[in-house]
This record gives sequence, C-alpha cells and structure tokens, in this order.
Amino acid sequence: MKTNWKIWWRLTRPHTLTASFIPVFVGAALALQDVSLNYPLLIAMMAASMLIQIATNIFNEYYDYRRGLDTKESVGIGGAIVREGVSPQTVLFLALLLYFVSALLGAYICIQTTWWIAVIGVVSMAVGYLYTGGPYPIAYTPFGEFFAGLFMGVVIILISFYIHTGYITLQSFLISIPIAILIGAILMANNIRDLDQDKEKGRKTLAILVGKEMAIKVLAGMFIFSYLWIIFLVIVDYSPLLSLLAFISIPKAYQAVIKFKGKKLPIEMMPAMKLTADTNTHFGFFFGLGIFLSSLV
Repeated sequence: MKTNWKIWWRLTRPHTLTASFIPVFVGAALALQDVSLNYPLLIAMMAASMLIQIATNIFNEYYDYRRGLDTKESVGIGGAIVREGVSPQTVLFLALLLYFVSALLGAYICIQTTWWIAVIGVVSMAVGYLYTGGPYPIAYTPFGEFFAGLFMGVVIILISFYIHTGYITLQSFLISIPIAILIGAILMANNIRDLDQDKEKGRKTLAILVGKEMAIKVLAGMFIFSYLWIIFLVIVDYSPLLSLLAFISIPKAYQAVIKFKGKKLPIEMMPAMKLTADTNTHFGFFFGLGIFLSSLV
C-alpha cells in the first residue's frame, strides 16, 4: 500500500475545498463593515468548515466504495481505496477523526459566542455524513445541490457573520444566496459528469431527472442568476458597488458551460467540472474582496 502524502491530498478532493473557505471569508468581510474581526474565531471557523468538508468528501469516498460505485476507472474520486489499496476502515477512521477535531474547534467557537451554534454544527455534520451515508443518501436524490448550498453557503456565511457581530441581518442572508447557488453548481457539474454512471447505479440526481442537456442549461441559469443577484443587491444598497468585482469570474462560468456541451465521457467533462469550481472560487473571492475593500473606505 502506498502511503505518500499525495494519496491523502487527493482524498480531500482539493478542487472543491474553496466551497468551505469562500463562505467564511464572505461572512467575515461583511461583518467587518460593522465591527472589528475576532481573528482567533475567524481561524477556528475557517479550519472547522474546511475539516467538515474534507470529512464529508472522505465519507463520500468510503460509502461510494461500499456501495460499489467507485472503481479504478472512476473519474473525479480520490481513489485511495480502489486505486491505492488504503483500508476502507482507515478512510472511515480519518473522516471520523476530522469530525472530532472540527467538533473541538466548534466547542471553542461556542464558548466564545453561543451554544446555539453547537446545534447548527451538529445538524451540519449530520447532513455531511448523510450525504452518502445512511440508508437514504442525499447524494442519491435530487436534493444534493439544495443541501450543499444551504449548509455550505447560507449557514456558513451566517455563522461566520454572527461570531463577529453577535447578530444576523437580512443583508447577511441575501448576501449568502449567490454563494449558496454556486456551491450547488459544483454539485450539479459533478452530477452532470457522472450522470451515466449514477443512472446505472440507481441514483436519482437532479441531473438525471431533467436530462443532461437541460442540466447544462440549469447550470448556466445558476451562473446567470448569481451575477444578476449581485446587481440587485447593489441596486437596493445591500452590497457595495465594489462587489461587482465578482464579474471578473464570468469567463470561467462561460467556459464551464461551453466545455460541457458535446462531451460524453466523464474524463472529457473534467475541465468543465474544474471550471465550475473555479467560478465559485473567483466569484466568491472577488465578491468578498469588494465587500472587504468597501469597509476600508
């Protein structure tokens, strides 16, 4: 069995990790408009969010193996079990260990703020596990995009905002919506890529229900709505003019849609999948940067 660091790095599915980093950044940038940031809490929140996502990805790897979904030929997986010979029990233990560490970080955040965050954290961790674990995995239903966007987008941004300010606002909720949608878009892109394989294994993802061509149009619609939503936020004065920096990411979104069209094999769709994740990264970073810079003016 190989044990070099690259195996464990691939297991984290690094191209998706900005989905946990970006919401924390945006929530903190928004909080900075009202208060000074608590940097120990920011670091703890960032670490806990990323650890929960990594653990979720590892649970995904473990349960997809257990259900026979992953093979050596599968595209977009870490491959620690089916390619590198890592024990499934080791993979499961690692996921549980990361959950434990994130729980400790969560306890620190709760001690400094409120224990209500613990309730939200437990629910979020449960959803992360149930995404591919349990008798009725969320990943096998049309609701994967919704749950991913809700918990990794809306919930994380609101918590990130709250731990600094001590309150939640309508503005913070509205700011979270485009980030949530683009996190859901990463799942949609993943499901478009895996549509044929998932269909054979009995999954009922949204991409399967609407068909590949319509799924690509839904993905494009998610991109378009996210950009239009920022314009709306600027018009109603819920987001600063500088948040339009997010439009720098438009070429990534356009290329993601284009590169899905006409492709049939999962390996051919990997560039589109990566571009979708890049869109989330660039959109979220420049959106948050615009909010951050406006707080300094």
